Amino acid sequence: QVRVVESGGGLAQSGGSLRLSCAASGPTYGINDMGWYRQEPGRQRELVANIDSDRITTYSESVKGRFAISRVNAKNIMYLQMDNLKPEDTGVYYCKVISKTMATNGRILDVDYWGQGTQVTVSS
Repeated sequence: QVRVVESGGGLAQSGGSLRLSCAASGPTYGINDMGWYRQEPGRQRELVANIDSDRITTYSESVKGRFAISRVNAKNIMYLQMDNLKPEDTGVYYCKVISKTMATNGRILDVDYWGQGTQVTVSS
């Protein structure tokens, strides 16, 4: 079982910055995509940014130019640098990793693992 742990959330003022970290540990045959998702109360979880094993990145339109995702493949760590924060960035941020995991039948499958989430609150 891959364990995913986020850290770095907190309170920031509008225009401020925060950096989130995500660390994946445990048995894996390789981590493919790593991504950050945001969820607000009563709404679906939505993709904020994603980075694959070749460090190709994608961002939601709302954060382009303000957020930067990065990863250290050798340590299975991912970061999200959030600059010029806005109140609408508020939410619980979840890290998701896609790990190549061996199933009981011996096949290698791509399995999603999620962290517990970290709260980001941006005040106006």
